[in-house]
Amino acid sequence: MGAIDTRILPTAADIEAAATKLAGVAIRTPLINAAVLDERLGARVFLKAETLQRTGSFKFRGAYNKISSIPPDKRAAGVVAYSSGNHAQGVAAAAKLLGMPATIVMPADAPRAKRERTLALGAEVVLYDRNTEDRAAIANKLVNERGATLVPPYDDPLIIAGQGTIGREIVEQLAQLGLTPEIVVIGASGGGLAAGTSLGIKAGAPQARIFTAEPEGFDDTARSFVSGKREANTRMSGTICDALMTATPGELTFPITSRLIGQGLSASDAEVGHAVRYAFEELKLVVEPGGAIGLAALLAGKLDGICDIRGKVVVAVLSGGNVDADLFAKLIAQ
Repeated sequence: MGAIDTRILPTAADIEAAATKLAGVAIRTPLINAAVLDERLGARVFLKAETLQRTGSFKFRGAYNKISSIPPDKRAAGVVAYSSGNHAQGVAAAAKLLGMPATIVMPADAPRAKRERTLALGAEVVLYDRNTEDRAAIANKLVNERGATLVPPYDDPLIIAGQGTIGREIVEQLAQLGLTPEIVVIGASGGGLAAGTSLGIKAGAPQARIFTAEPEGFDDTARSFVSGKREANTRMSGTICDALMTATPGELTFPITSRLIGQGLSASDAEVGHAVRYAFEELKLVVEPGGAIGLAALLAGKLDGICDIRGKVVVAVLSGGNVDADLFAKLIAQ
């Protein structure tokens, strides 16, 4: 595989353009601070609640930024995407707002709530086996058959720029409080959220130290930072963080995250479950396991020995809240 042409990678200017496009469409989600969390961690801790975004996750931002850029003469053919659920809903919602048909390739074991909400938004759902079938190949076949536009989950400049509005908002919201982000923890799978958010953060707070967070056993981004090349996970299932099981960092996202982040954390399913429960009991927030990975890393002390967070302004992105009721009930009862 050849080197990526860095000219196609998104910049801070692309994030500004995305922010203009998303104004009045995407929700400017709150940056939540709770005394109980500050006291526990000995820091000023803020949580970017993308759980409250349209469709319940950050994915709407990138999807709308991408789909709204499709020329009018190509819109009738619709869009195709592949996703375990959050990107699916973001694409379906954006396409519906823009009057376009959407087809989503989803794993058969995706949470029922995510599949049902995708259907409810008017999208066609095509199921596949994530252990034996290639979702990208299925999606590309549909694109070729229908003349549709592919909306990738992360490896696209417009998708990354749309997610980057999160970082831009974090900097602006903290500035209104007279603060600057010093440590930021962002969940990572394919890397669209991490790449975009880190671009947005660094544009306004270049001294901020940023970390990715992943489930144990699915820490391809962290291992890629160490080796300097895109590493792969050995399996495609086996964690409650269903949103964070991409096989390897993206071709476009990794050059950005390796430059702006470069260090990753991981948390066990038990630690993630604790974070989901903590968010519910102490913060009154419903967060899905994958969306709680950054909070899990903080609560489990994964930064101990790496950097001292005491007294610092710390931010974690709560990336989504689309969790099946049965799993949520099980996690908060433990």
